[in-house]
Amino acid sequence: MRIRVTFSKTQDMRYTGHLDLHRTWERTFRRARLPLAYSQGFHPQPRLNLACALPLGLTSDCELLDAWLETDQPLAVILEVLVEAAPPGIRIHQIDEITTPLPALQTQVSAADYTVTLLDPLPDLSERLASLAASPTLPRVRRDKPYDLRPLIEAIDRLPPDEAGQSRFHLRLATRDSATGRPEEVLAVLGIPLEATRIHRTAIILQDDFRKIDG
Repeated sequence: MRIRVTFSKTQDMRYTGHLDLHRTWERTFRRARLPLAYSQGFHPQPRLNLACALPLGLTSDCELLDAWLETDQPLAVILEVLVEAAPPGIRIHQIDEITTPLPALQTQVSAADYTVTLLDPLPDLSERLASLAASPTLPRVRRDKPYDLRPLIEAIDRLPPDEAGQSRFHLRLATRDSATGRPEEVLAVLGIPLEATRIHRTAIILQDDFRKIDG
């Protein structure tokens, strides 16, 4: 049985890395006493797939996890026991069964949406966003390899201020195996320190049907 879990990664886990999050989910299934399936071979691994890594320091309302169970279980029961077993920092929204053959979850992701909130005023934010959007190329270097960030930015728009009056903007970044846009790279181009922001992932867009998974 293959299930898909939609969950939030909240403030309590914003500094938990991708591998540790994977281990957290394995422990959560064990605590819930669900029959998690394992791979074959000399070093069996739990059959868990996270959609895409969330950089350290970010939060999200739309994270996706695919898990395989050894036996079929009622979805309502799975949801109940996982909610009870989940640690602080993970809030489960829904459980769906995947009944059609699909590739690994991480290969289905096309893009992701983010809301960036500025902790300090930036009077020329609109001008900086417009300048970036008008740039034909944005040469960057990651891990000693040059690349163009501009094609990875699918949308960048100013948003209304939040309830505290803090400035915000929306990003849609390509999130594919061969081309992944990272919010911190966009901030670097804009001249905004990462520590002067709060970044929240609000949607993951899948390639199979371009269905947006919202929190």
